[in-house]
Amino acid sequence: MKKETLKNELKSLPNSPGVYEYFDAAGKLLYVGKAKVLKNRVKSYFSFTPTLAPSPRLGPRIAKMIAEAVHIEWIETSSESDALILENSFIKQLRPKYNILLRDDKTYPYIYVDFSEPYPRPVITRKLIKGAKIRYFGPFYKGAKDILEAIYEEFALVQKKGCLKEKKACLFAQINRCLAPCVGGVSQEEYQVVLGDALKALKNPASLIPRLEQKMLFHATHENFEQAAHLRDQIETIKSISVKVEIDLAKFEDFEIFSVASASGFFCALRLSVREGKVAYATHSITPALKIAQNSDESIISELYKQSILAAFPSSLPLACSQIFTSDDFEDSRLCEQVLETRHSRKFSIKTPKIGEKKALANIAHKNALELIKKHINTHKYSLLEDIQNYFGLNNLPLKIECFDNSMLFGEAKVGAMIAWQANSSEKGSEFYKEGYRHMHLSSSNDYEQMKEMLTARALRFENASPPDLWLIDGGKALYDLACDVVASSGANVDVLAIAKEKIDAKAHRAKGSALDKIHCELGEMKLSPNDAKLMFLQRLRDEAHRFAISFHRKTRDKTNLAKSELANLGLSAGAIKKLLDYYGSFEAIKAASNDEIARVAGKQAAKKLAES
Repeated sequence: MKKETLKNELKSLPNSPGVYEYFDAAGKLLYVGKAKVLKNRVKSYFSFTPTLAPSPRLGPRIAKMIAEAVHIEWIETSSESDALILENSFIKQLRPKYNILLRDDKTYPYIYVDFSEPYPRPVITRKLIKGAKIRYFGPFYKGAKDILEAIYEEFALVQKKGCLKEKKACLFAQINRCLAPCVGGVSQEEYQVVLGDALKALKNPASLIPRLEQKMLFHATHENFEQAAHLRDQIETIKSISVKVEIDLAKFEDFEIFSVASASGFFCALRLSVREGKVAYATHSITPALKIAQNSDESIISELYKQSILAAFPSSLPLACSQIFTSDDFEDSRLCEQVLETRHSRKFSIKTPKIGEKKALANIAHKNALELIKKHINTHKYSLLEDIQNYFGLNNLPLKIECFDNSMLFGEAKVGAMIAWQANSSEKGSEFYKEGYRHMHLSSSNDYEQMKEMLTARALRFENASPPDLWLIDGGKALYDLACDVVASSGANVDVLAIAKEKIDAKAHRAKGSALDKIHCELGEMKLSPNDAKLMFLQRLRDEAHRFAISFHRKTRDKTNLAKSELANLGLSAGAIKKLLDYYGSFEAIKAASNDEIARVAGKQAAKKLAES
C-alpha cells in the first residue's frame, strides 16, 4: 500500500530542476538529491516491472535507501545551480541518513593585513574584511594563533589596535616587541622592511621553527619549563600544518587543489592552497563512511568534492584565487563553477589535470589524504562510540553529542542548558567543547514544557549550527518521546537517547558506579550494569549538563534575589515585584522601562515609586 503511494507520487514529478527528498515509513528523511529534470532523475532510481523496486544499476547504499523509501517530496527551483545550493544547504541542516557529509563545518580563520593603515599589522579573521588594500593568508585549519604569536615574537610589529593614538610607548615597545611608531620610534619606510620580512615568514610558517627551537632550548636550559613546553607545542602545531611537497612550479601561480580519498571506512577531503607556485597551506576534514558504504562508490566521492569545494568558497570569506584542480573528475563540476561564479562575480575554473606538474601535485594531495586517514585511525579511538551505536541501534556514529537539562526552584529562576561533546575536539582527545554550550531562560513551569521550549529553540538553529549525531536528554520516556517528535518535525537525522536517574526514596541518585539508570531508545527501555562503560559515559554527559544548568540557575536566582531586594527597598509590594520580574527579568531592565509601560505591567503606584527612586 505504501509502495503504491510512492508509485503515484512518481507520476506527479515535474519536468523542471529541483531538489528531491526520500522518507521512510516513520517519516524520517533518508536522502536529499538534486536534479536538472526531477522526473527523469527520480525515476532513474526505480525498476517498474513487474513491481516497483530499486534499479539494478544502483550501488548498494542507494539501493538500500530506495528499499526503505515510501514517500518522496520535491522542491522546484529556477535552475540546476539553485538546486545544487539548496541540496547542500539541506544536507548540512538535516543530515539525511544516506547522505555522506563532512561533519566539520567550521569556518577556518585567515590572517589578513590592511595595507591602507600607516603601520599595518597581521590580524586573524573568520569573515571577509572590506577594503581595497587587504591581503589574506590562509586558510588555517589549525595553528593560526600559534603562527601569529610566533610572528609577533620574531618581528617587532605594531601589536595593539589604535597604537598611534597612544601618547607614550606601550609595554610591547618597552620589551622590544614593537618599534613604537606611536612615539616616532620608526619611520613608515623602515617599518615596511620589517613587515616585508614578517610576511615572508607568514607565507612560509616553517621558517619560524629554527628560531622557536632556539628559544625553547634557552628556556629549558634556564629551567623555565612551562614556557619551553608552550614553545614546543607551538613548534609541533606549525610543523603539523606544513605539507612536504617536493615540487616547486617555478611559476608565480595561485590555485587550489582538492582531493578526496577513501580508506578503512573513512573519507578525507584535503585542500592544498598553492601561492606563488608553492604549497602554502593545507586543510582537511575526515568523516566516517556510512556502515552500508564502507566501500565507496563514485556518487559519494562526487558528493564530497561538491561539498568541500562549495564550503571552501563562501561569499563571506576572501577569495584568493579562482583556479581549482581536483584529483578526480566528479559529477557536477561545471555546475559548481557556475555557482561559484554567481557567488563571487568572478570566472572560476575546475579541472582534473591528466599530465604534468598539476597532476603530480594532485597525486601528492591524494597520497597525503590517505596518510591523514591512517594517522586519524591511529590517534582516534572510536570503540566505545561504536559500542553505543550498535547497542542502542543508532543510525549515526555519535561523534557529536548534545545533552540537555533544565533547572528551577519552586517555580523561580527557570533555566535550560545544553552542553556539547565532540569526539577528539581537542588535541588531547575526546572532550567537551565549550563553544557549543548554550543556556536560556525558560517561561514554562513544568519539566516537559521547559524541555520542549529548549529543544525547539535548538532545532530552529539547525540552519546556522548543524545538528549533532545524538541528542541525550536528562529524563524518562515522556521526554524521550518529546525529543523524537521535535527531531521528526525538524526533518533532521538526529538520534535520541534519554537517561532517567535511578530513584532511591523518591530522590534522584546520581552516583556513577552504583546508579541503575534507565536508558530510553528506539529499541525500548535498556538497563546496563552500573560499571558498564557505555552507561558511565552517558552519565558523565548528563552530569556535565546538570552542572552547567545548576550553575546558570544559581546565577539567575542570585540576580533575581538581588533585584527583589532592590525593588522591595523602593517600597513595592511582593505582587508588583513578581509581575515586574516575570515581565522584565532584571532590575536593570525595569529601571530602563518607561513609566507608562511599568504602569501597565504593575500598576500606577509601582510606576510612581520607581519614578521617584
